[in-house]
Amino acid sequence: MPNSSAPSPLAPVKAVLFDFGKVLSNAEDPDAWAAILAFVGIPEQRFHDAYWTFRHDYDRHTLSSIPYWREVAAHAGTTFSDAQIARLQELDVDLWTNMNEPMVAFAQSLQRAGKRTGILSNIGDAIARGIVDRLPWLSRFYHCTWSWELSLAKPEPEIYLKTAEALQTAPENILFFDDRQENVDAAIALGFHALRFTDYQTLIRDLRDGGYTEVLEQGTGKQLQPA
Repeated sequence: MPNSSAPSPLAPVKAVLFDFGKVLSNAEDPDAWAAILAFVGIPEQRFHDAYWTFRHDYDRHTLSSIPYWREVAAHAGTTFSDAQIARLQELDVDLWTNMNEPMVAFAQSLQRAGKRTGILSNIGDAIARGIVDRLPWLSRFYHCTWSWELSLAKPEPEIYLKTAEALQTAPENILFFDDRQENVDAAIALGFHALRFTDYQTLIRDLRDGGYTEVLEQGTGKQLQPA
């Protein structure tokens, strides 16, 4: 039975939308990060700064992969050959495919229950292709929005609206999980349901507290008991 003490969402959830990095996948895999640092031979903080300085441009396809890595190298005070860039593309996929297994299982349980699911991720061209090649279960999502394909990136409103259109579901009937508050706020401003993701157990609590009973039961495969 539903938890009668929890508020009911204003509109029913017909689709659940996931961010990829730090939601379906864990944060940067430390072993992969160590492998990258060993490969480039650059001090960690210098490389970290360079890696993230141009990441939004990469995600938005202002920079494609090879120019992105050349900018990273220049910012770090070095250069990368074509062969090095090819290897860095592979290592970048390693960095972001340490999966958050409870969240993957949650998404797959929703899919088995017949709930429409999608992904909305800020991600560059080469890493998106690498992730799709490595994770065949991504094909079970009704639609995956990879930012580089649209030359848009969260929190730009248009990328949310295009994703809703691709899901064939109105924003007010979509529940979105993202680890960044600005991306959650942008979704809410457009009429989406949205929750900031920190960890699986907190999400379960937030779904229960928010009255998302059907999503919670379908995602966990368990019927809720009354409070």
